[in-house]
Amino acid sequence: MTIPRRSYRLLLNRHPGTPGVVVLPEGGFRRAKAEIASWPGYAPTPLLPLPEVASAARVGSVHWKDEGGRFGLGSFKALGGAYAVMKLLQAELSRRGVANAATAEELAEGKYKDAVRAITVTCATDGNHGRSVAWGAERFGARCVIFVHETVSQGRRDAIAKYGAEIRVVPGTYDDAVRAAQRTAEAEAWFVVSDTSYAGYTEVPRDVMQGYRLMADEAAESLPQPPTHVFIQGGVGGVAAAVSVQMRARYGANAPKLVVVEPDKAACLLASAEAGQPTSIEGDLDTIMAGLACGEPSLLAWQELERAAFAWMAVPDDSAVDCMKLLAKRDPKVVAGESAVAGLAGLLLAARDPFGRNALGLEEASRILLFGTEGATDPELYSRLVG
Repeated sequence: MTIPRRSYRLLLNRHPGTPGVVVLPEGGFRRAKAEIASWPGYAPTPLLPLPEVASAARVGSVHWKDEGGRFGLGSFKALGGAYAVMKLLQAELSRRGVANAATAEELAEGKYKDAVRAITVTCATDGNHGRSVAWGAERFGARCVIFVHETVSQGRRDAIAKYGAEIRVVPGTYDDAVRAAQRTAEAEAWFVVSDTSYAGYTEVPRDVMQGYRLMADEAAESLPQPPTHVFIQGGVGGVAAAVSVQMRARYGANAPKLVVVEPDKAACLLASAEAGQPTSIEGDLDTIMAGLACGEPSLLAWQELERAAFAWMAVPDDSAVDCMKLLAKRDPKVVAGESAVAGLAGLLLAARDPFGRNALGLEEASRILLFGTEGATDPELYSRLVG
């Protein structure tokens, strides 16, 4: 198994250690886990050993958590957006005096359908989060409007619209779409269900991230031994922070080294680590890793990652295509979208480079956990890239 060696950026955290801010309380996760696990169609996603990758990386083992089949939505984000929609609707029905403790089952059955239909939820998305929010809104009966930036593919827009959401296209980047969604929500009295957080807006993203933790909890339950390293995608940082929190909750002082991997054209977390504070990056963020094309870190995510992350990496788009092809050629085939493979790309680039290998403490006995965060969420693009 060979893939080309490519250049990458690596930055070790200058002050790793246990974060001082509790971003995701344990009680919130227990509630999220119990709720999501009770939904129709829930099942833990597969944890696949990748011995050929372990051999190429000269490590003891590599396991891949395959999120492509999650609730039929194609990505791990099915765990977060829909759960946050449910929580928001429950809170709003209570505030309006309609129902003090509406259950997910009651919402899904339409018990409060007139009141729920009067509520509009919205968000910006690169594709997967909006699909989860739209699915949750359809399931629980709310109106939904999703904002996408102009480079989001038609395939991803159609996948969202399938769940009854109205799609609005915004010029610019993902971050422009975030701002457009926020402005419109304020003007129309809608409710933003975002997977990124900022000053004054943290509770809904916190619910989203608590849902994401279930993915990491399932992985830990299935692993034969605790991992020594986790390579996880960046983006705004929400999934990386959720995985970080769950690894620390599970393994305590023996938590694995967390390596956050981003596209080199959209590495806002690495830029923040370099600056020592949350930092936005400019430009068109033109990476094929569409789900990671984010220029501004999430406030909640940064509060976790600024001390919990061991290192930050930025990898080129070509390395993502290399890894997609690698997984597609193995037997059995693993279908991974372009945003799913950043962690795998980071592992292989660092493990085969003496500097990266030494800096990250990768050894022949290392046990690596990767999260395949999406399947082929845009089948046409997947076919074009993999060939």
